[in-house]
Amino acid sequence: MPDQPTCSVVVPVYNSEATLTPLIERLAAVLPTLSSQFEVILVNDGSRDKSWEVVSRLAEVYSWVHGINFMRNYGQHNALLAGIRAASHAIIITMDDDLQHPPEEIPKLLAKLAEGYDVVYGTPQEYPHGIWRTMASRITKLALQGAMGAETAKHISAFRAFRTQIRDALTNFQGPYVSIDVLLTWGTTRFAAATVRHEERAVGKSNYTFRKLIRHTMNMMTGFSAIPLQLASLVGFVFTVFGILLLLFVVGRYLIEGESVPGFPFLASTIAIFSGAQLFALGIIGEYLARMHFRMMDRPTYTIRSKTWE
Repeated sequence: MPDQPTCSVVVPVYNSEATLTPLIERLAAVLPTLSSQFEVILVNDGSRDKSWEVVSRLAEVYSWVHGINFMRNYGQHNALLAGIRAASHAIIITMDDDLQHPPEEIPKLLAKLAEGYDVVYGTPQEYPHGIWRTMASRITKLALQGAMGAETAKHISAFRAFRTQIRDALTNFQGPYVSIDVLLTWGTTRFAAATVRHEERAVGKSNYTFRKLIRHTMNMMTGFSAIPLQLASLVGFVFTVFGILLLLFVVGRYLIEGESVPGFPFLASTIAIFSGAQLFALGIIGEYLARMHFRMMDRPTYTIRSKTWE
């Protein structure tokens, strides 16, 4: 199949010894129909069960299955980053290890990608999550809107397909907190989504609890966005205006009526003014610190889409 792209499937693995074998069996039936060259990279993220033993056995049975074993648990996005950097084919597909992302839906992602996009998300029509998980997911997407745009963030999913050359934009990234979706925006703005089937979790329960999702959202907002600092600036500005208005009210009342509550109104307005001014100044300083923070992350100046020479 020389006209079809080669594919690397990256799967972060965490306590999923029961689902890995059926996942690989289903991928073994799908991937040969999509490309003549493919691989599956299973990244064991410090599992506490026998997941690594299963990965090792699968790697012996299937020559196109590769395993990476972490010394400890670092998180789903960290595992994805390791697998993405190890991928060797033109298209990278990421999916979960719990069979909620059907391998049979991969052709839909590749078909959308072939329309000229660089990243395609597999978005289910309805997520089979509880109310707290759904709420946390919405908060995460809201946090992503600043970096990705509202329309793109609405469709994000762990089921993705993207061109491997985008990896050049995140090759030098270093840091404990990783957001693959934000890193992808460093390399391209051509995002799209395809509606896919989303299956119920076959075994066990999700490792992504409400608390973990909120923590990931906070890490993402403070590590990849200046929105909290901008919010601090806004709060400081609002309180500064409030303090000035309060002071004008106190002075105006004194000039018109000739009386006021002795001491307290003026003191309250003064405290409000100086508190707001301090927050406003801290917000401005924070803006500069945020830009220094982005520089320290080695965010790329540009990403080359193609060359005219080999």
